[in-house]
Amino acid sequence: MLPSKTFFITGPTASGKSALAVALAENIGGEIVNADAFQLYDGMDILTAKPTAAERGRVPHHLYGVLPLTESCDAQSYHSLAVPVIQDIAARGRTPIVVGGSGLYVKALTHGLSPLPAASPSLRERFKHLSPGEKIVWLMQRDPEAATTVNLRNPRYVERALEICLLTGRPQSGLRRSFEETKPQVNGVTLEWNRETLYQRINQRTLTMFDSGLISEVSALGPLSPTSEKAIGVREVREHLAGRATLDQTIAAIQQSTRHYAKRQITWFRRERCFQTICLDSLPAAEYALTRLFELFPCLRPSSPSAPSSST
Repeated sequence: MLPSKTFFITGPTASGKSALAVALAENIGGEIVNADAFQLYDGMDILTAKPTAAERGRVPHHLYGVLPLTESCDAQSYHSLAVPVIQDIAARGRTPIVVGGSGLYVKALTHGLSPLPAASPSLRERFKHLSPGEKIVWLMQRDPEAATTVNLRNPRYVERALEICLLTGRPQSGLRRSFEETKPQVNGVTLEWNRETLYQRINQRTLTMFDSGLISEVSALGPLSPTSEKAIGVREVREHLAGRATLDQTIAAIQQSTRHYAKRQITWFRRERCFQTICLDSLPAAEYALTRLFELFPCLRPSSPSAPSSST
């Protein structure tokens, strides 16, 4: 269980989470814990828009750049990394501020780990001998509600749902629903923007990344894990480096992929009803959002912060 004083700042990419987290941490004696799947990796500072050196120098930041690019990570691994850090921050009398837009990683902390079983290599091997239609029929026999809870056009989703049914002996829809409907007692906010304004911020940030040396950073990356290679920009820049895309095409492709990702994040966090929403339509975003935070959560109103510790 997380310390009760843990506070969450979530929202889509480019919504201003990092700046708000720093401002809040400075006011209440907090320390920031990363909940972005790709900012965990070392060597992707520009690509993943990590907090700047100046921001990280103002307050302690944890779990940024702590994994090698060759290491895979998932929600369970992240949970194992983050919980001890959060508990240590609270034990020192500081406020843990969890910041990020990776929904599964945030949910691993707010809801705990999913009770769903891990993948079964033996079942996955059996599935290879079934047609897509046979797998759907098999799933529907065990979970009739799957027609409304699973995208039956996606073979991977069908296999996972069927796998859960077979391993637990129970309909996967019921297991998922009980987990999804859990209402954790946590404090936190989701930052929202007018969609077009957010997209403009994404487009501009992408240009800034290129100006800051994104192509050189990606060209220096070595082997990547199945997790780190999914970072937006890796594939696009490598296509450019291979001569298969112009610079303008590469920039546009990253902007579009990032906008699509932001749209998925918005959808995800709107379902997470344990967080309050702060709508941002104009700058200065961090100052306005900080004022709103203290209005929504009087318990956060600053006291005298203690001296910061070194970051992890």
